[in-house]
Formats: sequence, C-alpha cells, structure tokens
Amino acid sequence: MSNTRFALLVAGMVVALLAGFGIGRIGTGDARTPTGEPTLTAPAGGPRATQRALVAADRHQHAPGTGAHSHPGDGSAGQTQATGTTVSAGGFTLQPARRSQPAGVSVDYRFRIVGSDRQAATRFTVVHDKPLHLVVVGRDLSGYQHLHPTMAPDGTWSVPLKLARAGGYRVYADFSMTGADGGPLPLVLGVDHDVPGAYTPAALPPSQPQAAAGPFTVSMDGTPTVGVAAPMVFRVSRTGTPGPVQLQRYLGAYGHLVVVREGDLGYVHVHPEPELVDGAVKVWLTAPSTGQYRAFFDFQVDGKVHSAQYTINLA
Repeated sequence: MSNTRFALLVAGMVVALLAGFGIGRIGTGDARTPTGEPTLTAPAGGPRATQRALVAADRHQHAPGTGAHSHPGDGSAGQTQATGTTVSAGGFTLQPARRSQPAGVSVDYRFRIVGSDRQAATRFTVVHDKPLHLVVVGRDLSGYQHLHPTMAPDGTWSVPLKLARAGGYRVYADFSMTGADGGPLPLVLGVDHDVPGAYTPAALPPSQPQAAAGPFTVSMDGTPTVGVAAPMVFRVSRTGTPGPVQLQRYLGAYGHLVVVREGDLGYVHVHPEPELVDGAVKVWLTAPSTGQYRAFFDFQVDGKVHSAQYTINLA
C-alpha cells in the first residue's frame, strides 16, 4: 500500500470516529433544556414509573431567591393539568356508597378505591401525615371542606360529612398508592355529589389580595402564571395587629393550598416550602390554564385550623 493510500485510510478512520462521538453526544447527553432545567424521559417500569418520575420532579424545592420559572411538562405543551375531573385514573376508581344526602344533616360518607382487579385497595402511602385526604367543594366553588376519613380493614373509607346548602358538589380523594416497587403513585379522583333542594349558585367573590379567616387576615402575594411555577407567599396576621402570627405545622407543613378551577372543577394541590420564609408560607403554583379559580389556604394557629379563600382570575 502506498503512503498516500495509507494516509487517506487513516484520515477516513479519524473522521468516522469523530462523527460517531458526535452522534453519541447527541443521543446520550444530560437531557437539559437551554435554561438548564432537566427534561424527563420515560423510566423503565411503564406508565406508573413515568408518573412517579413526574411527581418527584414536580415536588422539588427551590433555593432562596429563585424566581418564577417553567418546569418540564408545564403548561399546555406538557400537561401540568388540574386533576380530579375523572372518577378513574391510574388503574383505580373512586366508588362512593352514596351520591346524595339531605341538606344540614351529618351522614357517614363511605367509599372505596377500587383497582383494575375490582378489589378495594388497602395499600396507601402516608403523605402529609395521612394516607388519604378528602376535599369537598360546591360546584359554585363554595362550601370547601378538607376531611380525613378512616379506612376499615376491607378497604372501606368513612368520614362524617355535613353539607349546609342544597346544590351540586365535587368530592375529591387525594392519595398516593404504594406501587409494586414500593414507590408512591399519587392520584386525585373526583366524583359528583348532590344535595337535593332549591339551589341558587353563589356568585364568585371578586379577586382580592387579602382574605379574612376567623380572627386573622391572610395576604396572598404573587402572580399566578399559566405554565410557569410562580412563587406565592401567604402571610398571616391577627386582624388589627401588625406583624405575623406564630404558625404551627398542620399535616406536616405550615400551610396547604388547594386550587379549584371554575367550570370543570379541575383540582390542584400545592405543597409549600418545608420552612417558613420570613415568617410566611411560600408555595410554587403552576396554573394549568386560563380561567377563574378559587384558592383555599389552610393553616393552623393555637391548635385550630383556619381556611383563607381567594378568587384568582387568569385571562
């Protein structure tokens, strides 16, 4: 082989190696967006593993000073969606024993979470001190209640429920199953509930940055944005007295925020930062779409739980 042919062969091998290295970099990079946020790929294990990965990413914490930012999967392109609009999801179905009750009477509200095998599920993961959270909201976004039922050995849940007004309601079961690999599978299932009688829907209150909750005034600071994780700060003060009050942990956190969308009653449960920020509760809210929402902020002072309520308008 001549020196010229040998040199051309070596050069060709070098070019091929460099091209292969470039292709490998494209296919096996760290999967980050231009802003540095990691993107999500479907992990081994099917849809449940994928959902667990999405939830793990969505519940990350933010360093002090972090500004509003988008998350992988946020907004219409990636489906940061309100949940609770269906009675079945993730292979599980919410089955209530009753679908109506009289106004002003406390009843034993019973239900089961049934798997695809038609058997009642009994393996639940404790999240925020409880294996299941039951939230009830009227279709006009009034009458909010956050309840904690107990489960019998056969998988039947029960809790006293009293609804003062006639009308339609949505009942949400917010829980995490224990997956086959031991990891949590968070779900929110919703079902309609009816209170017969004359019904006039309550008008949605105007949007205000402050709300009264018993003897307290709670300010809500922040700008909810569709598809963007925006910081929302809730500061509690005793009405007429300046300065924050001493908040206590409730269900493992200093506050809990439930947001329900007008119309389809889509549900968003937002968890706060683990510690107070300058005496206030900070959460990161990603609005799933435009529309009107009602936000319910639960907090505890002196052993008693209070709820501050707000209207959020996103044109």
